[in-house]
Amino acid sequence: QVQLAESGGGSVQAGDSLTLSCAASQGHFSDYAIAWFRQNAGQEREFVAAVSYNGRTTFYGEPVKGRFTLSRDNGKNTASLQMSSLRPEDTATYYCAGALGQTGRDAYQYTYWGQGTQVTVSS
Repeated sequence: QVQLAESGGGSVQAGDSLTLSCAASQGHFSDYAIAWFRQNAGQEREFVAAVSYNGRTTFYGEPVKGRFTLSRDNGKNTASLQMSSLRPEDTATYYCAGALGQTGRDAYQYTYWGQGTQVTVSS
């Protein structure tokens, strides 16, 4: 089974850019669809973006569409979420998740999760 670890979070100003990385160890990374979700305390986990196992299909949640770009490098076992034009409402803990084969927008579809990385955007 794959293990996922996020990195790249931090504190930025509104309008700045930030790139989050999801690194996989164990398992065959190229077998897994990868998604990013985000969550604030007391709130439900929100879908951000997903990429299919082969990188050919990506889709995004409405709040981030046009500002975030998700890509993957199966040769390096990594997926990157490039975030631009950040807004205070993007503040959250961001989680990388993996699902064997399938790609979707629902958290329940993803079996493997990282520990999360905090992104804070100040106005």
